[in-house]
Amino acid sequence: MNQYDFYAHKPSSNYHKSDIWLLISMLLLWGLGMFTIFVCSQSYAARFFNNDALYFVKRQLLCSGAGLILFLTIFFMDMETIKKLVIYLVLGTLVLCALTFIKPLSVEKNGARRWIKLPLRFTFQPSELVKFSLVLYLASYFEKMSEDVSGERDVLPCVGVFLLMVLLVLLQRDFSTSVFLVAIGILMFFVTGAKLKWVFPFMIFAIPVGILVITSEQYRIERIIGFLKPSEGTQSFNYQATAAKSTISAGGIWGAGIGKGLTKLNSIPEVQADYIFAGWTEAMGYVGVIAFIALLVFFAWRGYKAAASCPDRFAAYGCFGCVSVIVMQSVINLMVVCGLLPSTGIPLPFFSVGGSSIIVTLAMCGFILNASRCQEKAEDFTQFDDISVDTLTVI
Repeated sequence: MNQYDFYAHKPSSNYHKSDIWLLISMLLLWGLGMFTIFVCSQSYAARFFNNDALYFVKRQLLCSGAGLILFLTIFFMDMETIKKLVIYLVLGTLVLCALTFIKPLSVEKNGARRWIKLPLRFTFQPSELVKFSLVLYLASYFEKMSEDVSGERDVLPCVGVFLLMVLLVLLQRDFSTSVFLVAIGILMFFVTGAKLKWVFPFMIFAIPVGILVITSEQYRIERIIGFLKPSEGTQSFNYQATAAKSTISAGGIWGAGIGKGLTKLNSIPEVQADYIFAGWTEAMGYVGVIAFIALLVFFAWRGYKAAASCPDRFAAYGCFGCVSVIVMQSVINLMVVCGLLPSTGIPLPFFSVGGSSIIVTLAMCGFILNASRCQEKAEDFTQFDDISVDTLTVI
């Protein structure tokens, strides 16, 4: 057990205090998310859960507690220990993904089996954990490969594990998340300096496969039609997107406030899930939208700054990947709610109701904050070539 010592081996003088502004931005995002769930979920919860208006709020708080435990564990854990545990995390994630195909252990919703049964009517969605596992796996792999990551023999085993994770998620009928994983993987390959010559033949193969997957399901075709022709299916397959746009417009500049002022909110089915930002917009208006975007940009800036300042390659790559997962999910979700992308199943981190999402998001935040204290003192600061401030600025 000595090789899994949970305490840092380096003197404390080699570590900075954690980025307090990064921590504050995380707490604000979580707090705003809980407030939005409180505002948006009460009517739906009261109708479907025995007049328990705070049903979703209470469950989100319980899951946040579990996420907080992971947050603190990962935050205080030595980076070397995390590196050694990555392989077990990946294997565990693959096993959990496989369990979704065993009917007695999984839950089916809307024709898809993406959730594992847990006690007290809780479920867990392994595809959320795949996001974190993939980032840490790629960070660990390229840290071991150091600067020599351009050879096919070095990259192909990594690509194999990467594609296996994507395939398992795709087989769960979670096309949106599988595409998101591909985007995160390619971004990680780019940042670590790997040559992307293998991407082009992969894309030649992936594009027709993607088209085939989209056209194989009626609801995916309807989502594309609803995006290209917003006036189609406004009372059927495109109802949720149409109602979200109406809700956003109702907020105006300053918002309608909370409580009885939210007249459009209840028109969105399951608004507490992927379309919860429409509820935030109606309550807080465009001023609230600007405030959220400013907070997200601030979080991204502090997170990417921590990644660029970290001398430990694994911590830097992992920090970059975790920040990118949270930020990219947020941007995609906002674009979907505003009608700039077709409907997807990508949740809004910190905001959307979902135990799996908030637990994994807080775990990633623990890693990001851990990486932020691995910075060398300013006078000794040396950036490594693979992640530079210029690269992160461009991204």
